[in-house]
Amino acid sequence: MVDESQELFTTLYAQRLFFLVTTDVKGMKFQPIGRTEARMMLENRLRNLRRTGQSQEYDQLQSVFQRTFQ
Repeated sequence: MVDESQELFTTLYAQRLFFLVTTDVKGMKFQPIGRTEARMMLENRLRNLRRTGQSQEYDQLQSVFQRTFQ
């Protein structure tokens, strides 16, 4: 989860294509985004989780982040 109503997905192949999925009362919206933008979104989410003390979710997302971007 990137935000309250946003999720970030990637393809299984080479993790080079990222999609931001936004949900609202009208339905779902799919938006392709670049690798750099996806990385920045996850870095921001990690900072927020660390700041708010949500350590379990932080650890899980940190693990995904490292596998995907490093």
